[in-house]
Amino acid sequence: MRDSIDPDFASYVDARQGRWLRTAALVYGDQARAEELLLHAFSRLALVWGRPDDPDVFVQRLLYQPALSRWRRLKVAPPGDDTTLVALAELTPVQRTVFVLLHYEELTEFEIGDLLNLSHTAVHGHGQTALSRFRTGLGLGDWRNPAERR
Repeated sequence: MRDSIDPDFASYVDARQGRWLRTAALVYGDQARAEELLLHAFSRLALVWGRPDDPDVFVQRLLYQPALSRWRRLKVAPPGDDTTLVALAELTPVQRTVFVLLHYEELTEFEIGDLLNLSHTAVHGHGQTALSRFRTGLGLGDWRNPAERR
């Protein structure tokens, strides 16, 4: 067991924790759950620090793949009257995860497919459906229907 924390690991965590915590909170709709999963991911990374080729991918897989688990598909209850959070809560867990990673994290469909173990076409389909449902939830209409566009 180590008695001290590797300074490189500490710098890594400091640089990334805020962004990933915000993203995980959007994906899971629950700040406490996001904190728990991020702590778990960083703890697992600490055990293998220096060995993964890409520590970002290692952490992101641990952080976002549980959102797709059929055992954890709880309905997200959005706090308050924030229309954006309400619209996100109406998406399925897969749609919400893909949507947040596409539009908030600005990952490519291929990167998301690698992280979530989904095909590129599955990511594309979930992303398109999520965008349509999100816009409808905001009252903007379906972007695919010219009559409903604003």
